[in-house]
Amino acid sequence: MPDNIIFHIDVNSAFLSWSAVKMLEEGSDIDIRNIDAIVGGDSKTRHGIVLAKSMSAKAKGISTAMPVAKAMGLCPDLYIVSPDHSYYKMMSDKFIDLMRDITEDIEQVSIDECYMNYTGISDMYESPVEAANIIKDRIKRELGFTVNIGISDVKVLAKMASDFKKPDRVHTLYKCEIEEKMWPLDIRDLYMAGKSSVETLKKLGIKTIGDLAKAPVDYIEDHIGNHGRMLWEYANGIDKRVVERQREEIKGVGNSITLARDYTKIEDVLHILLKLSEKVASRLRKDKKMAKTIGIELKYNDFSKVSKQVSVEVATDSSTTIYEIVKELLPPLMVKPIRLIGVRTTNLIKEDEPYQMTLFDFGNGGNEADVSKVNVNKSSSRLDKKKKLKKLDEAFDKINDKYGQGMISRASLMEDENER
Repeated sequence: MPDNIIFHIDVNSAFLSWSAVKMLEEGSDIDIRNIDAIVGGDSKTRHGIVLAKSMSAKAKGISTAMPVAKAMGLCPDLYIVSPDHSYYKMMSDKFIDLMRDITEDIEQVSIDECYMNYTGISDMYESPVEAANIIKDRIKRELGFTVNIGISDVKVLAKMASDFKKPDRVHTLYKCEIEEKMWPLDIRDLYMAGKSSVETLKKLGIKTIGDLAKAPVDYIEDHIGNHGRMLWEYANGIDKRVVERQREEIKGVGNSITLARDYTKIEDVLHILLKLSEKVASRLRKDKKMAKTIGIELKYNDFSKVSKQVSVEVATDSSTTIYEIVKELLPPLMVKPIRLIGVRTTNLIKEDEPYQMTLFDFGNGGNEADVSKVNVNKSSSRLDKKKKLKKLDEAFDKINDKYGQGMISRASLMEDENER
């Protein structure tokens, strides 16, 4: 398995899917994804172009950017829906928000697709394929539309894999698989191979992606220039681009996981909560934030949800503190088998923002006594403990940044594993 794994998540026929979701929400008994339908233009004036089409419409020769008049000629009973771009923007935001709920390592590249760095959450799943299927099914269940997910060790191949058989599929295309899965494809199927480039390549006798991959790169570059070199590199699975995490001012930091099976034992849930707490705390520290509100959310196997949160007097970015809080919140909520677990932090402040110290921070147990009489030894002990936890968290961050998440575990985690 490659060290670095990238997902490309692509909404299946986004505008048509989102229009279908809206129509169903408004009470329509027609799911336009299952009939000959398009989004775009006007059926009365026959003006405009096709923005999106259903699978059956595609099978009848209708393609994106085709004039509506021509599409209606191919399919007289075509169902036409006008686009609703404000609704599409809302659905796109929900899609990206859900993805960022899984990991912050997301790069949105268009309204309906994004890349995800899987490496940082790899310890939460049995395999990339399992993770992709869980994510795909969660999007379908919570948002009402389907996606394809491509998995690879480089961006371009992840993108290519997501374009394989649709809809609602997961495909892999690692560099070691390109000879079998990608090289036999027509050259026009290569990502970024436009009409002009394809025509030139076919004149050179290059009909498949494999033909291009095996051709001398200088020969290709002589005919197409720098774009030809890029196409040759893509055909050979060469792509040095990384997932560019897009940072924005955050209002909260959270992490959740959809489980592969029902969890009924509290010790199993605590094991997951510790991992989630570490990830949330690590993200807080990377963003130089501290949280004053910490919560837990659960989804049961009947899809009902429950959440609980508490506010703390002193903001924190400590993995241990966050875990201890959600650990206390959990027991009353363990009333049904659990399928999703999440840890949430909100009410964030900057890590260097001054805050009011409490008497507890000085170690007097909260008694109404003069601060000057606070036991010095207790004060030093509490502050020393905070410093030690800070150093421990920093050590975890350094190791995980260098070697990847999951390369080091706390002793309590290892003890839990040995007990199972």
